Amino acid sequence: MSGTEELLVEVDRLAAELDHADPPTLLDVRWRLTGPPGHDDYLAGHLPGAVFVDLDTALCGPPGVGGRHPLPDPGALRGALRAAGVRSGHPVVVYDGGDGLAAARAWWTLRWAGHRPVRLLHGGFPAWVAAGREVSTDAPTARPGDVEVHPGALPVLDAGQAAALASADDAVLLDVRAAPRFRGEVEPIDPVAGHVPGAANLTAGEYVGADGRFPAAEVLRDRFAAVGVQGAREVGAYCGSGVTAAQAVLALHLAGRPDAALYVGSWSNWVADPSRPVATGPTPER
Repeated sequence: MSGTEELLVEVDRLAAELDHADPPTLLDVRWRLTGPPGHDDYLAGHLPGAVFVDLDTALCGPPGVGGRHPLPDPGALRGALRAAGVRSGHPVVVYDGGDGLAAARAWWTLRWAGHRPVRLLHGGFPAWVAAGREVSTDAPTARPGDVEVHPGALPVLDAGQAAALASADDAVLLDVRAAPRFRGEVEPIDPVAGHVPGAANLTAGEYVGADGRFPAAEVLRDRFAAVGVQGAREVGAYCGSGVTAAQAVLALHLAGRPDAALYVGSWSNWVADPSRPVATGPTPER
């Protein structure tokens, strides 16, 4: 992590900041891979002043050969962020329904677009409610923002770069999906099971809790070191469609690897080309 930049904010700290004359811009990005849309949750109750931003349509591009959650068009992203009130250089806080997945992808997307500072509400909406903080059903009209989008402020990998990383002796490509999906025993979403040859499996539960809370930095460093991250020249991460892996990149930032790259297309992009090799079985010895 570069400098003293904060990546997470706790409930009490955020509540105090929201009492300021010019509080952070709050983005509610609640989302589910399947099930009711997150906007329904937002309408039922959200942090006061928060604006809902849809992960699928505002923060990602249309699904296709680039994957299920590819990079957004920069112009479209700028429009969505401005409509949500994001201002250049003004703090943004993102939160979701508690697992931290959508919020981490929102954090990553804003950072990739060149916006800082961005923080994630640690524990998300459930942590806010558990602390007895105020919940609103009013949908505010955001003051139009003036944010500019400068793509590439965080590193990304395409399929070729991901393959090169996975095969290099001094680099690590992390596959953070559940172990049975990595081993190719089951694939509930994508048409082909398995993993990128040479990738190492570290399931998300190893570096973040089900409540979306991260352990201390030293614990994160130890868990990433177990799969070869410590001392690696380069490190990247992928999952099914680049959402869970964005959370892995956030965890790597917390562990002191701000150079961690995201394979945005992830497995859904990899298997879109049948000529790409597919490996099965456990993480190979290196």
